[in-house]
Amino acid sequence: MSTFNDREKAFEDKFAHDAEMQFKAEARRNKLLGLWAAELLGKSGDEAAAYAAEVVKADLQETGDEDVYRKVATDLGDLADEATIRAKMSDLRAVAKDQLMTEV
Repeated sequence: MSTFNDREKAFEDKFAHDAEMQFKAEARRNKLLGLWAAELLGKSGDEAAAYAAEVVKADLQETGDEDVYRKVATDLGDLADEATIRAKMSDLRAVAKDQLMTEV
């Protein structure tokens, strides 16, 4: 029975680790997206960092990416269309995962 319990604990640990990494990757992606959008808005330094934090907080409104997309799309207005923003979100998801993997 011990082997079964060990395997079950290992599976639960892996699940928890994977969920934590997914959360961190999404938060990192949102921060990177916020910094990208801040640059388009002409923000830099502390102002850009504060805007990126707003984008990260926007993700807490609902499940999924739509809350983040809406925040950035609304703020950018005509500076970027939907396809551009969604492509950037997708690209930055991969960048965020790569960054996290190199940090581990």
